[in-house]
Order: sequence, then C-alpha cells, then structure tokens
Amino acid sequence: MMRSWALPSAFVLVGAGLAAGSIARGDTGAGLFLLAVFLLLGGVNSPLLFPRSLTSAEALRRSEADGRPVVYWRPGCTFCIRLRLRLGARARRAYWVNIWRDPEAAAVVRSVNDGNETVPTVFVDGRAHTNPDPGWLRTVVGGG
Repeated sequence: MMRSWALPSAFVLVGAGLAAGSIARGDTGAGLFLLAVFLLLGGVNSPLLFPRSLTSAEALRRSEADGRPVVYWRPGCTFCIRLRLRLGARARRAYWVNIWRDPEAAAVVRSVNDGNETVPTVFVDGRAHTNPDPGWLRTVVGGG
C-alpha cells in the first residue's frame, strides 16, 4: 500500500520544497506555479486517478460473469496513466487490479509476460493483451 503512494508523495514533497525556496527568494509566482505542477504530477501518478482496485480473484470472477475486461496496473506507470486517461469515463466499464496491492495479481501478470511485471496487461475473454492500444480497449469496453 505504501509503495503505491511513494511516487506521488515524492512529487508533492519536492514541489513543496521548490515552491518554498522560490517564495523565500521573493518569486511567489514561480513558487505557486511549481507547487501546482508538482501537485498535478502527484495526482496523476496516484491511485486516486484509477477506479477502485479489486483483487485479481474478484476481478476475474466478475469478468467471467459479465465479460468486462480486467486491467492490471500499478501507480506511476506512464502507460497505465495513458490508458486510463484515454478511456475517460469508460474506464469504469473495466475491472482494475493494482499489482502492487495484490501479490496474486503480480503473479498473474508475470505468468503472461515472461516473468516481467509489464503493465498495463488487459485480459479480455481470458486472453492477455500487454500494453494494448487505448483505442482498441475503448471499442472493447464500448463507445468506440
């Protein structure tokens, strides 16, 4: 759990430090700008950007029942962020599993990626797709 927040926390702390330094030197505008940029980076890299994570077992069980895709991801992954942003509101039509919170999920990802924890890995109809094109996944979840 803590590992999920390490990168966003680092962005916020570094941004606060840089902003404080700029403000102390009398450059309030630059300080506020730096703080805003680093807060944005922290937010984009946080687990808050993603729908609520399920366990791998629960996501796979639900996917078998209703056919929705299962997306394995981890915080700080730029490809996961790109996929999430490109899906927009459609992201809620998939089940999201944070591999840093579920060791079983990490094992599932390693089993289909030659032992690597390569994410995003998306399961559709029981078939794994590593780092799929966001446009393709948009069509899978509906709404082209």
